[in-house]
Formats: sequence, structure tokens, C-alpha cells
Amino acid sequence: MLLTITDVEYISDYTLLCTFSTGERRKVDLTPLLAYPAFGELRDKQKFIQFGLEDTIFWANGADIAPEYLYERGVAA
Repeated sequence: MLLTITDVEYISDYTLLCTFSTGERRKVDLTPLLAYPAFGELRDKQKFIQFGLEDTIFWANGADIAPEYLYERGVAA
């Protein structure tokens, strides 16, 4: 079964609450990703919170994150 994100909510700082196609919900802190060039401009929280959702989370600068990454690094919520 293909893992997708069906809903996402901003919690605080760089943490999101993701609901997966399995029905599970996980809190994911994305702070570690901000060290990578593709995510650097998202240190600006105003840009970080302007994400979109289409099977996974994406931003206007082209950055996106695999649902599997979010699932593995998330903690049950």
C-alpha cells in the first residue's frame, strides 16, 4: 500500500501533525531538515507555515518530503 499524507496541521516551531493514509497521526519535528539547502529558506517561519498538501507536504520553493520520512521520524500523536 502506498503511504500518503491525508491531512497536516501546523503545531508550533517546525513541528507538524501529519495524518497518514493508514489513519495514524504522527507529530514530526522538521528542524533537522533546515540544515539542508533545499529547506534553508524555510527557517523563516512565515514561509514554513505556507505548505501545501498533495499526497505529501510541499512548499513554494519546490521542497517536499517523502511521506515515509515523515512517518519514520514522527512520534505517535
